[in-house]
Amino acid sequence: MRPHINIYSKENFSAMHRAGKLAAMTLDFITPKVKVGCNTAEIDHICEKYIRDNNAIPAPLNYRGFPKATCISVNHVVCHGIPDETKILREGDIANIDITVILDGWYGDASRMYWVGEKIPIVAQRITSITYEAMMGGIKVAKPGNTLGDIGAAIQSIAEKQRMQVVRDFCGHGIGRSFHEAPNILHYGKKGEGLPLKVGMIFTIEPMINSGKAEVKILPDGWTAVTRDRKLSAQFEHTIGIVDGGCEIFTTSPKGWHQPPYPNE
Repeated sequence: MRPHINIYSKENFSAMHRAGKLAAMTLDFITPKVKVGCNTAEIDHICEKYIRDNNAIPAPLNYRGFPKATCISVNHVVCHGIPDETKILREGDIANIDITVILDGWYGDASRMYWVGEKIPIVAQRITSITYEAMMGGIKVAKPGNTLGDIGAAIQSIAEKQRMQVVRDFCGHGIGRSFHEAPNILHYGKKGEGLPLKVGMIFTIEPMINSGKAEVKILPDGWTAVTRDRKLSAQFEHTIGIVDGGCEIFTTSPKGWHQPPYPNE
């Protein structure tokens, strides 16, 4: 039996655009503050204040016991990194900041990669660029008549052609008035397989790509996922809605800051 998939209206899409825009605005706002020497708890605090100042709630805070308002994953951390005062950003680090807001009951979910400092290793630059390309490749085929397998196959193909590996332990998800809904969005797969895409579906596409092997492990805190071989991992995330002929991205950067390097402000 297939899970129930919510189909949303144009009015619902408008609400999702507002929530998604705030998530993207938060990522824009924090961009110039991601610097050598700052710690991830500082970044988390700034993001939480910005979200609350804009009449929204940070969805991760206390979600299933998660202790912070954002997820910040540095270098070999794949996802769900817990912000901490002892985690100091250093020259050459790469970091993913994952923001989910609840605005008027609707969830906006997005994440971006950030480069710390000016001397970014070539492998870090490559994995960042390839992961963004993979996400956008999945979004390109997200349209009525295609399937979830088409999305996964597009992402997997882009990553593996560059000798990168797709993490299979985590996936995208339906979203709307709940943080996580059906369907699950796998970032690997075969063309033509899986659930057909229909107008009104809303979900995230958020591939995690590893520069080494795909395998991950969860640290004792119960949240932080890291690469088993301690090689770099990267992730980007957009929330999208299926419309006639394609999809709408709810979480596009208002400043046009899609991937690093970002302008200095």
